[in-house]
Amino acid sequence: MGLTLDDVCTVIVDSEHKTAPRADAGAEYALSVGTPHIRSGRLLLSDAVAVDSATYGKWTARGVPQSGDLILTREAPVGEVGMVPQDVRVCLRQRTVLLRPNPDAVNGKYLLYLLMAPGLQERMHSRGAGSTVPHLNIKDVRALSLGRLPHLPQQQAIAEVLGALDDKIALNEQIRETALSLGRSLLEKDVQESGAAVKLGDVAELVYGKALPLPVRREGGVPVFGCTGQVGWHDTALTKRPYPVVGRKGANAGHVSWMSRPGWIIDTAFYARPTREDMTSEGLYFILDAAGIGSLIGDSAVPGINRNAVLDHRVFVPNPGRVKLFARQAHSLLAAAEQTTNENRTLADLRDTLLPQLLSGKLRVKDAVRAVEEVV
Repeated sequence: MGLTLDDVCTVIVDSEHKTAPRADAGAEYALSVGTPHIRSGRLLLSDAVAVDSATYGKWTARGVPQSGDLILTREAPVGEVGMVPQDVRVCLRQRTVLLRPNPDAVNGKYLLYLLMAPGLQERMHSRGAGSTVPHLNIKDVRALSLGRLPHLPQQQAIAEVLGALDDKIALNEQIRETALSLGRSLLEKDVQESGAAVKLGDVAELVYGKALPLPVRREGGVPVFGCTGQVGWHDTALTKRPYPVVGRKGANAGHVSWMSRPGWIIDTAFYARPTREDMTSEGLYFILDAAGIGSLIGDSAVPGINRNAVLDHRVFVPNPGRVKLFARQAHSLLAAAEQTTNENRTLADLRDTLLPQLLSGKLRVKDAVRAVEEVV
């Protein structure tokens, strides 16, 4: 007889049914992790929202997330899952569930990969269907059938093979973040030495994205960007060049991401187009990233930023003699960051290919090890 998720977890706790308020500057204590921050087995903590200690206490009253716990999305979308890393204090945003694997019953990383596998994904989506917005309730999560599990040593061996790919992905993410951090530091140095504060509208324009619902998207290599960054692919570009993308509405309004090639920006975001001759898209990305646009979110039921308010917002730019040099530096750093992103896409594709074969027993662990060793 197969096991359920309830059989292999010591804790299954629903989140608060509301979004934790963002911490004021200087009061950051923990990170609030929600559905936009859980993708492909990972928690995207660099995009998570900081909360203060009082909020953290309220949002963890049902259970305090620990290293090795899993966070599962039960709505919008159903079935994304990630593992809480060490030395990070997090709380759950709405539409997520905290899972604590029982080490006597299941290897935590094995359970992570099992929940990511096509069979379990199909099972969760099937349970979540039948309503206007597909979702799982906490009863569905507890009753989720996992089938028969291999013995713990086999679970660990499978987790280690797939984990090697994820470790390489994590290392690439650190390299990417280092490149972006260097760009931020170079901009800060230039601005401190001889920069100026100008209205964003003096150096760029914000262009509204265009709706592109999932049913009308076609398979292709054109990135689709929204308020959280890249959200999919299409076969037709809306722009002719790379641009910074600024979240316009939703939980990640004000978030700035980099679209490294011509793409499609949906209607939850703007793309920023330089209007000053010496300004490039790459340089503008770092200027927007440092501008604190998230502070302009309006107080309404649906968080959002006003286009005119953003264009009136003052941003810091290097003096004209330094703008072109900084633009070249920004171009090189963003290219390095994009290289690691592309490599990670290849590594994730390999992991997702090996995953169902290992879990089903169709692929032996030692054969998977050889495939992984060729890329890591």
